[in-house]
Amino acid sequence: MTEPAHFADIIDEYEFLDADDRYRLLIDLGKALEPMPDALKTDATLVRGCSAAVWVYPTVRGDKTLHFLADSNAAITKGIIALVLLTVQDKPAAEIRDTDIAAALAPFDLKNQLSSNRTQGIPNMITLIRSTAERYA
Repeated sequence: MTEPAHFADIIDEYEFLDADDRYRLLIDLGKALEPMPDALKTDATLVRGCSAAVWVYPTVRGDKTLHFLADSNAAITKGIIALVLLTVQDKPAAEIRDTDIAAALAPFDLKNQLSSNRTQGIPNMITLIRSTAERYA
């Protein structure tokens, strides 16, 4: 399971940045997320356990890949969910289910780069994505 080239490029760029620029990179990733319609930001799509509101909505494409829409009301958190989605976006459900998302995110060392408030919801984001993939696999 190889990650998209752009994910590897982001890892390479992130390694050379100082803390402030790493924040900016995450914010830019969040800004680049595909817009999520407000109508999809419901209690059913809300990720539990995040300090900021995070919504994730899966769609199944004709080729049986999963495409996720996501948003957050906090810029850094939106960047984090964007980073998480880069590891799974537009892949088959079985591949997403079998992807070790936490390991893919390890090079970013988010727990040491960001406050615990910002990172506490990451496992919940991953669990939601994995359980969605299990339903469709």
